Amino acid sequence: MTGRLVTVNLGMVTEAEWAGDASGRSGIDKRPVDGPVLLRADGVAGDFIGERAHHGGPDQTVYTYAEEDAAWWAAELGRDIRPGAFGENLTTYAVDVTGAVVGERWQIGSALLEVTKPRTPCTTFAGFWGVPDLIKRFTARAAPGAYLRVLREGEVGAGDPVEVVERPAHGVTIGEVFRASTLEPELLPRLLDVPGLPESLRRKVERRLAGRNG
Repeated sequence: MTGRLVTVNLGMVTEAEWAGDASGRSGIDKRPVDGPVLLRADGVAGDFIGERAHHGGPDQTVYTYAEEDAAWWAAELGRDIRPGAFGENLTTYAVDVTGAVVGERWQIGSALLEVTKPRTPCTTFAGFWGVPDLIKRFTARAAPGAYLRVLREGEVGAGDPVEVVERPAHGVTIGEVFRASTLEPELLPRLLDVPGLPESLRRKVERRLAGRNG
């Protein structure tokens, strides 16, 4: 089955005590929009990002989450979870986001995207959902969604096919990177052999390995 976009979601300005920004504002509350949206190399047109120290940037320009994983959480929590509720810009269907290989390239609409790294859950996410132990539960589930960099700017819209046009041979997936960074540190050495791994993440892996071997 060909993967597709279910929705494209843009962040609203939300002011709350749980917001991570020093100003108390967050863009985690993203809502589906009608019509095409431009994915730029420096961000998603019309999207609001509150805490730019930890969100946005070339290695995490676009965040995507699978509708199938959202359905698991809806059943787990016994409540509806709408597209965009994970703070994702793109909600997908029939796309193995957790199994996507780092460096994998997706053609969506007129844009070309590259899978870079998993999302790390934060206190803002837990506060937005009102689930105090969400970070622990999200980590245990290990279906974190994926960040993408924009290689070719273009417009995307709901219903667009998601076509994997290139997949690196190293085979290290978003799920594996997430587990290495959280639950299974014995996997960390494997990440150093991944071309295209974001430099900030590579440095973090090197520091953790140096600490273990020191």
